[in-house]
Amino acid sequence: MNEIILIILAYLLGSIPTSLIVSKTQFNIDIRDYGSGNAGATNTFRVLGSKWGSVVMIFDVLKGFFAVKLAYLLPFYTINEFERTNFQIGLGLAAVLGHIFPIWAEFRGGKGVATLFGLIIAISPWTSLGCIGVFLMVLFLTRFVSLSSILASLAFPIFILVIFNVDNTAYRIFAIAVALLVIMTHQKNIGRLLSGSENKVPIFKNRDKRRSKRTS
Repeated sequence: MNEIILIILAYLLGSIPTSLIVSKTQFNIDIRDYGSGNAGATNTFRVLGSKWGSVVMIFDVLKGFFAVKLAYLLPFYTINEFERTNFQIGLGLAAVLGHIFPIWAEFRGGKGVATLFGLIIAISPWTSLGCIGVFLMVLFLTRFVSLSSILASLAFPIFILVIFNVDNTAYRIFAIAVALLVIMTHQKNIGRLLSGSENKVPIFKNRDKRRSKRTS
């Protein structure tokens, strides 16, 4: 019973519509009416700029992080690492589900990548550092948040299964599922990337201006 209550709390935490709160309080708009129509950090970067996109991303990451930490409210999981990890995966997934289908925002949310990343940070910080490295490298080279998210998610099971060889079957399955989930939720982005119509986020503007000057 206690586990069910915490899973519900994790879902409600994940349901907090960060981008919607920012867009309505700061710009008096519904972020879902602009850009890709998605209530996530990527669309916030695209529509509202890097400042507010960063704010939304940080808070969405924290939703997944603190949802996972709810496991420590039950004494049993503070001393049983294997069971704790499995329960934390469940809590994190509940938060991701809340982000994608938020009860506070007509069940129209984001794609859950940032919240999912918060889950990974909480459970496996070293793996998360590797994924951050992949994400930032791709973002710096391309300025496509969608491509950065996809490649970072594909790197996740590689870190878990190959590099760190984590001895937890549930976590290994989860790592593979994460990569598949991100690919599934980014099908439209993949289509736009292939057609060359995917929008870049407004960061590294000075770098791009310098490059354009050199080529002009």
